[in-house]
Amino acid sequence: MGIPLTYILQSARLHQWVKNFFIFAALIFSGHLFILNDLLLTAAGFFIFSLATSAIYIFNDVADIEKDKLHPEKSKRPLPSGNLKISTALIASAILALSALLLSFSLNFNFAFVLIGYIIINIFYSLYIKSLVILDVMTIAAGFVLRIYAGALLISVPVSEWLIICTILLALFLGFSKRRSELVLLENSANTHRSVLGHYSPQFLDQMIGIVTASTVMSYALYTISEETVLKLGTNNLIYTVPFVLYGIFRYLYLVHKKEVGGNPTLAILKDIPLLINLILWIISAGIIIYWR
Repeated sequence: MGIPLTYILQSARLHQWVKNFFIFAALIFSGHLFILNDLLLTAAGFFIFSLATSAIYIFNDVADIEKDKLHPEKSKRPLPSGNLKISTALIASAILALSALLLSFSLNFNFAFVLIGYIIINIFYSLYIKSLVILDVMTIAAGFVLRIYAGALLISVPVSEWLIICTILLALFLGFSKRRSELVLLENSANTHRSVLGHYSPQFLDQMIGIVTASTVMSYALYTISEETVLKLGTNNLIYTVPFVLYGIFRYLYLVHKKEVGGNPTLAILKDIPLLINLILWIISAGIIIYWR
Protein backbone atom coordinates (compact mmCIF):
# COMPACT_ATOMS: atom_id res chain seq x y z
CA MET A 1 0.00 0.00 0.00
CA GLY A 2 1.35 3.42 -0.98
CA ILE A 3 1.59 6.45 1.21
CA PRO A 4 -1.68 8.40 1.76
CA LEU A 5 -0.30 11.47 -0.07
CA THR A 6 -0.07 9.49 -3.31
CA TYR A 7 -3.69 8.43 -3.04
CA ILE A 8 -4.81 11.91 -2.01
CA LEU A 9 -3.20 13.34 -5.15
CA GLN A 10 -4.92 10.68 -7.25
CA SER A 11 -8.28 11.53 -5.68
CA ALA A 12 -7.61 15.25 -6.19
CA ARG A 13 -7.58 14.53 -9.94
CA LEU A 14 -5.03 17.13 -10.97
CA HIS A 15 -5.72 16.47 -14.67
CA GLN A 16 -9.20 17.93 -14.10
CA TRP A 17 -7.58 21.29 -13.38
CA VAL A 18 -7.73 21.75 -17.15
CA LYS A 19 -11.39 22.73 -16.70
CA ASN A 20 -10.31 25.74 -14.66
CA PHE A 21 -8.65 27.29 -17.69
CA PHE A 22 -12.12 28.74 -18.32
CA ILE A 23 -11.01 31.34 -15.74
CA PHE A 24 -8.66 32.70 -18.44
CA ALA A 25 -11.53 33.28 -20.90
CA ALA A 26 -12.28 36.81 -19.70
CA LEU A 27 -8.57 37.68 -19.74
CA ILE A 28 -8.06 36.43 -23.30
CA PHE A 29 -11.23 37.75 -24.92
CA SER A 30 -10.99 41.14 -23.20
CA GLY A 31 -7.60 41.72 -24.82
CA HIS A 32 -5.82 41.84 -21.42
CA LEU A 33 -3.61 38.79 -21.92
CA PHE A 34 -0.39 40.83 -22.08
CA ILE A 35 -1.22 43.06 -19.11
CA LEU A 36 1.14 41.49 -16.58
CA ASN A 37 -0.83 42.30 -13.44
CA ASP A 38 -4.04 40.87 -14.89
CA LEU A 39 -2.22 37.78 -16.12
CA LEU A 40 -0.72 37.15 -12.66
CA LEU A 41 -4.08 37.69 -10.94
CA THR A 42 -5.77 35.24 -13.27
CA ALA A 43 -3.00 32.66 -12.84
CA ALA A 44 -3.34 32.95 -9.06
CA GLY A 45 -7.11 32.60 -9.39
CA PHE A 46 -6.63 29.49 -11.51
CA PHE A 47 -4.48 27.87 -8.82
CA ILE A 48 -6.88 28.79 -6.00
CA PHE A 49 -9.92 27.55 -7.92
CA SER A 50 -8.06 24.34 -8.68
CA LEU A 51 -7.49 23.69 -4.98
CA ALA A 52 -11.24 24.08 -4.46
CA THR A 53 -12.12 21.73 -7.32
CA SER A 54 -9.77 19.08 -5.94
CA ALA A 55 -11.46 19.42 -2.55
CA ILE A 56 -14.83 18.86 -4.23
CA TYR A 57 -13.60 15.83 -6.18
CA ILE A 58 -12.38 14.18 -2.99
CA PHE A 59 -15.63 14.99 -1.18
CA ASN A 60 -17.63 13.64 -4.11
CA ASP A 61 -15.63 10.39 -4.05
CA VAL A 62 -16.48 9.99 -0.36
CA ALA A 63 -20.18 10.55 -1.10
CA ASP A 64 -20.10 8.04 -3.99
CA ILE A 65 -17.79 5.43 -2.49
CA GLU A 66 -20.32 2.59 -2.40
CA LYS A 67 -21.64 3.25 -5.90
CA ASP A 68 -18.15 3.66 -7.33
CA LYS A 69 -17.31 0.13 -6.14
CA LEU A 70 -19.78 -1.12 -8.78
CA HIS A 71 -18.19 0.86 -11.63
CA PRO A 72 -15.60 -0.98 -13.80
CA GLU A 73 -13.24 2.03 -13.86
CA LYS A 74 -14.11 4.12 -10.80
CA SER A 75 -13.73 1.09 -8.54
CA LYS A 76 -9.97 1.41 -9.06
CA ARG A 77 -9.88 4.85 -7.45
CA PRO A 78 -8.16 5.14 -4.02
CA LEU A 79 -11.36 5.41 -1.96
CA PRO A 80 -13.55 2.64 -3.44
CA SER A 81 -10.52 0.35 -3.74
CA GLY A 82 -9.82 0.79 -0.02
CA ASN A 83 -6.38 2.34 -0.48
CA LEU A 84 -7.48 5.63 1.07
CA LYS A 85 -9.44 5.93 4.32
CA ILE A 86 -12.61 8.02 4.36
CA SER A 87 -11.40 10.02 7.38
CA THR A 88 -8.11 10.86 5.65
CA ALA A 89 -9.94 11.90 2.49
CA LEU A 90 -12.34 14.19 4.38
CA ILE A 91 -9.46 15.87 6.22
CA ALA A 92 -7.62 16.41 2.94
CA SER A 93 -10.78 17.82 1.32
CA ALA A 94 -11.35 20.23 4.24
CA ILE A 95 -7.72 21.44 4.18
CA LEU A 96 -7.84 22.08 0.43
CA ALA A 97 -11.18 23.91 0.63
CA LEU A 98 -10.09 26.04 3.59
CA SER A 99 -6.78 26.90 1.91
CA ALA A 100 -8.61 27.93 -1.26
CA LEU A 101 -11.02 30.15 0.67
CA LEU A 102 -8.29 31.87 2.71
CA LEU A 103 -6.20 32.52 -0.40
CA SER A 104 -9.22 33.76 -2.35
CA PHE A 105 -10.10 36.40 0.25
CA SER A 106 -6.50 37.61 0.23
CA LEU A 107 -6.68 37.93 -3.56
CA ASN A 108 -10.11 39.45 -4.26
CA PHE A 109 -13.30 39.53 -2.16
CA ASN A 110 -15.67 39.24 -5.13
CA PHE A 111 -13.68 36.31 -6.47
CA ALA A 112 -13.89 34.70 -3.02
CA PHE A 113 -17.69 34.95 -2.93
CA VAL A 114 -17.92 33.30 -6.35
CA LEU A 115 -15.66 30.52 -5.08
CA ILE A 116 -17.89 30.07 -2.02
CA GLY A 117 -20.89 29.79 -4.33
CA TYR A 118 -19.05 27.19 -6.42
CA ILE A 119 -18.21 25.11 -3.35
CA ILE A 120 -21.74 25.27 -1.95
CA ILE A 121 -23.35 24.33 -5.28
CA ASN A 122 -21.02 21.37 -5.69
CA ILE A 123 -21.60 20.12 -2.16
CA PHE A 124 -25.34 20.09 -2.87
CA TYR A 125 -24.60 18.44 -6.21
CA SER A 126 -22.61 15.65 -4.54
CA LEU A 127 -25.26 15.05 -1.89
CA TYR A 128 -28.51 15.52 -3.81
CA ILE A 129 -28.64 17.33 -7.16
CA LYS A 130 -26.73 14.60 -9.03
CA SER A 131 -29.84 12.42 -8.66
CA LEU A 132 -32.10 14.96 -10.42
CA VAL A 133 -32.49 14.35 -14.13
CA ILE A 134 -31.39 17.24 -16.41
CA LEU A 135 -30.66 19.46 -13.38
CA ASP A 136 -27.59 17.34 -12.69
CA VAL A 137 -25.99 18.39 -15.98
CA MET A 138 -27.26 21.98 -15.72
CA THR A 139 -25.55 22.28 -12.32
CA ILE A 140 -22.27 21.17 -13.87
CA ALA A 141 -22.74 23.85 -16.54
CA ALA A 142 -23.32 26.43 -13.81
CA GLY A 143 -19.87 25.60 -12.43
CA PHE A 144 -18.27 26.59 -15.73
CA VAL A 145 -20.19 29.87 -15.78
CA LEU A 146 -18.92 30.64 -12.28
CA ARG A 147 -15.39 30.08 -13.55
CA ILE A 148 -15.99 32.68 -16.26
CA TYR A 149 -17.34 35.20 -13.75
CA ALA A 150 -14.48 34.49 -11.34
CA GLY A 151 -11.91 35.31 -14.01
CA ALA A 152 -13.73 38.50 -15.01
CA LEU A 153 -14.02 39.72 -11.42
CA LEU A 154 -10.31 39.21 -10.84
CA ILE A 155 -9.37 41.70 -13.57
CA SER A 156 -12.49 43.91 -13.31
CA VAL A 157 -13.80 43.45 -16.84
CA PRO A 158 -17.44 42.93 -17.89
CA VAL A 159 -18.55 39.47 -18.90
CA SER A 160 -19.84 39.10 -22.45
CA GLU A 161 -23.35 37.62 -22.59
CA TRP A 162 -22.25 35.71 -25.68
CA LEU A 163 -19.37 34.16 -23.75
CA ILE A 164 -21.77 33.02 -21.03
CA ILE A 165 -24.18 31.50 -23.56
CA CYS A 166 -21.39 29.67 -25.39
CA THR A 167 -19.99 28.35 -22.10
CA ILE A 168 -23.37 27.07 -20.90
CA LEU A 169 -24.09 25.29 -24.18
CA LEU A 170 -20.62 23.76 -24.44
CA ALA A 171 -20.82 22.51 -20.84
CA LEU A 172 -24.26 21.00 -21.51
CA PHE A 173 -22.91 19.31 -24.64
CA LEU A 174 -20.05 17.73 -22.69
CA GLY A 175 -22.30 16.86 -19.74
CA PHE A 176 -25.00 15.10 -21.76
CA SER A 177 -22.31 13.32 -23.79
CA LYS A 178 -20.78 12.09 -20.54
CA ARG A 179 -24.15 10.76 -19.36
CA ARG A 180 -24.57 8.93 -22.66
CA SER A 181 -21.14 7.32 -22.35
CA GLU A 182 -21.90 6.22 -18.78
CA LEU A 183 -25.22 4.77 -19.87
CA VAL A 184 -23.67 2.76 -22.71
CA LEU A 185 -20.71 1.59 -20.61
CA LEU A 186 -22.73 0.39 -17.62
CA GLU A 187 -25.72 -0.90 -19.62
CA ASN A 188 -28.16 -2.73 -17.30
CA SER A 189 -26.34 -1.70 -14.10
CA ALA A 190 -26.34 2.02 -14.97
CA ASN A 191 -29.01 3.09 -12.46
CA THR A 192 -27.30 1.03 -9.76
CA HIS A 193 -24.13 3.08 -10.08
CA ARG A 194 -25.82 6.44 -10.63
CA SER A 195 -29.56 6.56 -9.95
CA VAL A 196 -30.17 9.46 -12.33
CA LEU A 197 -29.06 7.30 -15.27
CA GLY A 198 -32.29 5.37 -14.86
CA HIS A 199 -34.12 8.50 -16.06
CA TYR A 200 -32.00 8.82 -19.20
CA SER A 201 -31.88 6.76 -22.38
CA PRO A 202 -29.48 6.97 -25.34
CA GLN A 203 -32.30 8.26 -27.56
CA PHE A 204 -33.34 10.95 -25.06
CA LEU A 205 -29.73 12.05 -24.59
CA ASP A 206 -29.11 12.09 -28.35
CA GLN A 207 -32.01 14.51 -28.75
CA MET A 208 -30.63 16.88 -26.11
CA ILE A 209 -27.09 16.55 -27.48
CA GLY A 210 -28.41 17.42 -30.94
CA ILE A 211 -30.07 20.57 -29.61
CA VAL A 212 -27.05 21.85 -27.66
CA THR A 213 -24.63 20.90 -30.45
CA ALA A 214 -26.43 23.07 -33.00
CA SER A 215 -26.95 25.83 -30.46
CA THR A 216 -23.27 25.83 -29.41
CA VAL A 217 -21.98 26.20 -32.96
CA MET A 218 -24.56 28.84 -33.87
CA SER A 219 -23.97 30.85 -30.68
CA TYR A 220 -20.22 30.88 -31.21
CA ALA A 221 -20.64 31.90 -34.85
CA LEU A 222 -22.96 34.76 -33.86
CA TYR A 223 -20.55 35.79 -31.09
CA THR A 224 -17.68 36.15 -33.57
CA ILE A 225 -19.64 38.57 -35.79
CA SER A 226 -21.65 40.40 -33.12
CA GLU A 227 -21.32 44.17 -33.00
CA GLU A 228 -20.07 43.99 -29.42
CA THR A 229 -17.26 41.57 -30.34
CA VAL A 230 -16.20 43.46 -33.45
CA LEU A 231 -16.07 46.77 -31.56
CA LYS A 232 -14.17 45.26 -28.62
CA LEU A 233 -11.60 43.39 -30.70
CA GLY A 234 -11.41 45.83 -33.60
CA THR A 235 -11.81 43.03 -36.14
CA ASN A 236 -14.45 40.71 -37.58
CA ASN A 237 -11.91 38.01 -38.46
CA LEU A 238 -12.79 35.85 -35.45
CA ILE A 239 -15.37 34.20 -37.74
CA TYR A 240 -12.48 32.28 -39.30
CA THR A 241 -12.08 30.26 -36.08
CA VAL A 242 -15.55 28.70 -36.52
CA PRO A 243 -14.19 25.72 -38.57
CA PHE A 244 -12.06 24.70 -35.57
CA VAL A 245 -15.13 24.76 -33.33
CA LEU A 246 -17.10 22.72 -35.87
CA TYR A 247 -14.36 20.11 -36.17
CA GLY A 248 -13.94 19.93 -32.39
CA ILE A 249 -17.66 19.29 -31.85
CA PHE A 250 -17.84 16.72 -34.67
CA ARG A 251 -14.67 14.94 -33.53
CA TYR A 252 -15.97 14.69 -29.98
CA LEU A 253 -19.27 13.26 -31.22
CA TYR A 254 -17.25 10.71 -33.21
CA LEU A 255 -15.36 9.71 -30.06
CA VAL A 256 -18.60 9.35 -28.07
CA HIS A 257 -20.51 7.36 -30.68
CA LYS A 258 -17.79 5.36 -32.44
CA LYS A 259 -15.01 5.00 -29.86
CA GLU A 260 -17.36 4.89 -26.84
CA VAL A 261 -15.34 7.42 -24.87
CA GLY A 262 -16.64 10.56 -23.25
CA GLY A 263 -17.21 9.31 -19.72
CA ASN A 264 -14.30 11.56 -18.78
CA PRO A 265 -14.35 14.58 -21.14
CA THR A 266 -11.02 15.94 -19.92
CA LEU A 267 -9.12 12.71 -20.61
CA ALA A 268 -10.99 12.23 -23.89
CA ILE A 269 -9.75 15.61 -25.10
CA LEU A 270 -6.20 15.23 -23.79
CA LYS A 271 -5.72 11.71 -25.16
CA ASP A 272 -7.18 12.23 -28.64
CA ILE A 273 -4.38 13.71 -30.75
CA PRO A 274 -6.56 15.14 -33.58
CA LEU A 275 -8.84 16.83 -31.03
CA LEU A 276 -5.89 18.17 -29.06
CA ILE A 277 -4.20 19.53 -32.19
CA ASN A 278 -7.47 21.18 -33.23
CA LEU A 279 -7.78 22.82 -29.81
CA ILE A 280 -4.22 24.16 -30.02
CA LEU A 281 -4.83 25.49 -33.53
CA TRP A 282 -8.03 27.22 -32.36
CA ILE A 283 -6.13 28.87 -29.50
CA ILE A 284 -3.32 30.01 -31.79
CA SER A 285 -5.65 31.34 -34.49
CA ALA A 286 -7.89 33.14 -31.98
CA GLY A 287 -4.81 34.61 -30.28
CA ILE A 288 -3.40 35.92 -33.56
CA ILE A 289 -6.73 37.46 -34.57
CA ILE A 290 -7.33 39.11 -31.19
CA TYR A 291 -3.82 40.38 -30.47
CA TRP A 292 -1.94 40.77 -33.76
CA ARG A 293 -3.23 44.22 -34.65
